[in-house]
Amino acid sequence: AVSNVAPRGIYVCGNTTSTAGLTVTVVRESGSGGFALEAGALVLGDQGVCCIDEFDKMGAEYESLLEAMEQQSVSIAKAGILCNLAAR
Repeated sequence: AVSNVAPRGIYVCGNTTSTAGLTVTVVRESGSGGFALEAGALVLGDQGVCCIDEFDKMGAEYESLLEAMEQQSVSIAKAGILCNLAAR
């Protein structure tokens, strides 16, 4: 539907997503052993559309959306990485 038409459209199902899947997560790179950020649905859908289906069936994951809805950004402070990513 809309997520297929929009140039930057992301679709996620609310009852199967995690907080990291919605925002951003830190992963360890296999080769160097360093850390890297992996963008979630809100960051990938920046300046586009992020469609969240079954919003009513989400557990505590909806709390991770509050910063994105209020500040239009996602902040992360893990593994020595401090970052603020846009989620407009």
